[in-house]
Amino acid sequence: MTRALPALAAVAAVALCLSACGSSSKAGSNSKAGSGSPGASAASSFDGAELPAATPAPGFALIDQRGRRVSLADYRGRVVVLAFVYSHCGASCVLVAQQVRGALDELARPPAAIFLSADPAHDDPASIAAFLAQVGLAGRVEYLSGPPAQLRAALAAYHVAPAARPGRFEPPASVALIDGHGHERVLYGLEQLTPEALAHDVGKLGGGPSRP
Repeated sequence: MTRALPALAAVAAVALCLSACGSSSKAGSNSKAGSGSPGASAASSFDGAELPAATPAPGFALIDQRGRRVSLADYRGRVVVLAFVYSHCGASCVLVAQQVRGALDELARPPAAIFLSADPAHDDPASIAAFLAQVGLAGRVEYLSGPPAQLRAALAAYHVAPAARPGRFEPPASVALIDGHGHERVLYGLEQLTPEALAHDVGKLGGGPSRP
């Protein structure tokens, strides 16, 4: 029995050492994970899909719903919400427009908002006016159309294909955010687009705080 005591003491000492080492290793691992977390969360501070800061937004000059010529360059110095819709699109375009309206309602200083027609052949002044009234954006956005060739070129620059037929329009990104320097900064698919996300990201780009 007396011989067993030293052996038991040795086993206990080894167990104590292993326990201490394990705790130290775990603490070190947790410390590394903790130090890495802020970097991971800081990878993007936007709710939408962030683009490199120096990505230039393709320019365009088209005709708005009142017959005036409007270019993207006219809005240099302001954040621009650029959406791709058309008046006969149906539920998906109505949803995009309503999400944009929600963000404009939420911001104390709303950004510029431009809708680019994806169906110039069928977007006429009457249908555009009816669509904007339906979604509560009459007088709040510029709805741009124009000669089909010019509009197709503008859409292609943003990787958007014109609508093939009414009710069938699924662009890879339904809304883009452009900063005051004319850079395309954030993209939103339908699954990412909410008034809160859009308002948050406009605020990050200096487009104005949300209403209290």
